[in-house]
Amino acid sequence: MKALKIRKKLSDYIQNVDEEKLKVIYTLLENDIEDKSSISLERYNKDLEGAEEEFKNGEYISHIEMTKRVKQW
Repeated sequence: MKALKIRKKLSDYIQNVDEEKLKVIYTLLENDIEDKSSISLERYNKDLEGAEEEFKNGEYISHIEMTKRVKQW
């Protein structure tokens, strides 16, 4: 598939995707841009702190809920 066609499909998809999936897409793209061979200690700690903050704020999905969602895909 040519790059232009892929960009069009991604653009169409992103316009209609819900916020949760959009965050996942962003995270995947963000991680792909970084050096894949290693992660700095600072980045690792920053990611952990962010995850802990989200957890404290109730911004997480239980394993049971995620299993239900996956079955709907």
